[in-house]
Amino acid sequence: MLDLRSLIRTIADHPKPGIQFRDVTTLFGDPAGFKQTIDTFVDRYRDQKISKVAGIDARGFILGGAMAYALGAGFVPIRKQGKLPHATVGRDYALEYGTDRIEMHLDAVHAGERVVLVDDLIATGGTAEAAAGLLTHAGAEIVEICFVIDLPDLGGRQRLEKHGHKVFALVPFEGH
Repeated sequence: MLDLRSLIRTIADHPKPGIQFRDVTTLFGDPAGFKQTIDTFVDRYRDQKISKVAGIDARGFILGGAMAYALGAGFVPIRKQGKLPHATVGRDYALEYGTDRIEMHLDAVHAGERVVLVDDLIATGGTAEAAAGLLTHAGAEIVEICFVIDLPDLGGRQRLEKHGHKVFALVPFEGH
């Protein structure tokens, strides 16, 4: 087993002073590391009768597409506002300074479908909470929300768990 943490680049003071940006593109660029990441997720959900994998814009698309293929499931893109070409439903979520909005197609999931939601990193949990809200509002059953990286000091996992969601992450990084 590879140490996935060692394949994740940390960029100091990005996007602003004091932030340690955890960059998964170096993990994605390592063939063995990327394979281990996808295999770990797929092994976790293989026997869960997953209908769809929903990925959050944009790195969640990379993970989610590979997972959906390996699980024989459909893929649902959850995108930033205005990026999807058909009728959408959206949710606003809080940012440090203001709000943003994510959307998915109205017909992306159906009542009773079992969905795994995936993104590269959980920090405060706002984006994942909004994405989970879109899926549950459509009637989907969220089996789990998974991430490559958890920043536990920012409380995102607890935020999602407070709403009844199961959360799984491969690599914790303390601090911001």
